[in-house]
Amino acid sequence: MKFYKMSGTGNDFVLLDNRDGSLPRDLGGLVARLCHRRNGVGADGVLLIERAAGVGFRMRYLNADGGEVAFCGNGGRCIAWFAHAIGAAPAAMAFEAGDGAHRAEVAGRRVKLSMREPRDVRLSFILDLEGRGYAASFADTGVPHAVVPVAELDSFDVAGVGRRIREHRMFLPDGANANFIEVLDRHRLRIRTYERGVEDETLACGTGATAAAVTAALRGLADSPVDCETRGGEVLTVHFDRDGDDIARVFLEGDVRLLFTGEWNED
Repeated sequence: MKFYKMSGTGNDFVLLDNRDGSLPRDLGGLVARLCHRRNGVGADGVLLIERAAGVGFRMRYLNADGGEVAFCGNGGRCIAWFAHAIGAAPAAMAFEAGDGAHRAEVAGRRVKLSMREPRDVRLSFILDLEGRGYAASFADTGVPHAVVPVAELDSFDVAGVGRRIREHRMFLPDGANANFIEVLDRHRLRIRTYERGVEDETLACGTGATAAAVTAALRGLADSPVDCETRGGEVLTVHFDRDGDDIARVFLEGDVRLLFTGEWNED
């Protein structure tokens, strides 16, 4: 089976072309093996391109643990570049994902992707973690995200606190990703993310950057566009229109890279 390995601002993915429908529907075990950092290719998740009626293609995304989720922002940017590279879509395209329709524009390594408007937004509530309270906000940007401002981002225990937020009763049954941010000015913030399904900190998260940018804007701390400096050192730019408490026309922009291609041998 031929595979492609890509990075979207530090998030790494294995991409599979399943337009012929040859792969089984239940891919959880295969995905976990592909994503294993020692015995597999190593990745945060697997992206599949499949045929879809009325749009260029359908995107499926499965986390490293084999669980399928609705969307992934950096994955969406990678699969848009991939679809254009293999001739499945033009540079300006439309495609379908688990959270609905998306548009993307590919310009070299740069990909700008339309995001779903944030849902279930909650601002500035206290999240109790074993007797310690954290000021948090929440937004579902295709994936549920908690956003927590912190003072010392570099030394913060992202894995430990992130795991407890991910499993918090407030976000049951599916859990939520946890983002920790430091606002630098009205157009820049720094972000670190703990991702469910990966169950660890990742170098970047597109839906997390989107949730961080829009909740910061709704709290009066930021204005579009917002450059989000990720743990991997690269920058994701979030564009949006704001009208009072309404956020619309959300786009995620950043670079992607094809790292290598190979063949996977399944015993």
